[in-house]
Amino acid sequence: MLRLLLGLALLGLAEALPFEQRAFWDFSLDDGPALPADQEEASGIFPTSGVPDFEDVVPTYRGLCPFGCHCHLHVVQCSDLGLSMVPKQIAPDTKLLDLQNNQIRELHQDDFKGLHHLYALVLVNNRISQVHPKAFSPLHHLQKLYISRNLLSEIPPALPPTLQELRIHDNRIRKVPRGIFRGLTSMNCIEMGGNPLQNSGFEPGAFDGLKLNYLRISEAKLTGIPKDLPATLNELHLDHNQIQAIELEDLIRYGKLARLGLGHNAIRMIENGSLASLPLLRELHLDHNRLSHVPPGLPGLRLLQVVYLHANNITQVGVNDFCPMGFGVKRAYYNGISLFGNPVPYWEVQPATFRCVTDRLALQFGNYKK
Repeated sequence: MLRLLLGLALLGLAEALPFEQRAFWDFSLDDGPALPADQEEASGIFPTSGVPDFEDVVPTYRGLCPFGCHCHLHVVQCSDLGLSMVPKQIAPDTKLLDLQNNQIRELHQDDFKGLHHLYALVLVNNRISQVHPKAFSPLHHLQKLYISRNLLSEIPPALPPTLQELRIHDNRIRKVPRGIFRGLTSMNCIEMGGNPLQNSGFEPGAFDGLKLNYLRISEAKLTGIPKDLPATLNELHLDHNQIQAIELEDLIRYGKLARLGLGHNAIRMIENGSLASLPLLRELHLDHNRLSHVPPGLPGLRLLQVVYLHANNITQVGVNDFCPMGFGVKRAYYNGISLFGNPVPYWEVQPATFRCVTDRLALQFGNYKK
């Protein structure tokens, strides 16, 4: 029962989850479905290790709950109440504070005073345009900050050094200044899509000193792959932008990538040798672009297992476009290649083209229909 109440308090966060492919044909899930319970730790929503269980801690301040809110143990839910400011009388032992879907316009210096144990703060879908430089100073244990769908023109300053996950998409942010992440040494996820960010908006050194696992900058105004993102990235998603080409030096910095999302751009050209910088790549999304041929270098990516190339302008598929030549060359077998929605005469493609694919169900080809 207690876990059910906690799940309800977090229901509004589900649509903000990063894309997690559970099967090759889940093409329609790129906007981020809710994950099953056994994958929730990877999503960063529910802590399953390193923090006390909500059911195991006896609340100290049983009678303290803001008017109109629902409070149970360490969860305070004040969503959908039309609030114009952060409510007072929040129990100091609160671990999750849900303030989404209100009319809050500003975060003041003392709004979160005394909330030293707060683990997750949800401010999604308000009207916040101003954040006091010291608004988050009392939050010594904050790990999750969800402040998407507001009116912010800049990333809030002085983020807590304990922060692991920042979701700030669908705001009005145009610049990522140098030093904005100063004090944060390691993070799991930053989601900043849906902001009018251009390549020039990333100041040199904006991510200096930050070890980051997952970054998504979708639905922005990028015309190329930013060159100064954290080199530690395991996942980078730049879908729904205006990127037109991938040049040789664009990916050199990101050699640890396992998943790269570049779907829904305007990519016409991928320079030969560009993908060789990604020896650990397992999944590549290049769907809904303007490619006229299969990107060069795929056979050399020994760990690559999934390639999305549907909805491009590919007219020919060569016998060695996907698999290495010769015998005894070790590489992982593909378990997914999508080529549908391309003007390829599929009857002319040699069967040996897909010799390093697990089985025919892993390949979606199909005829091209205008």
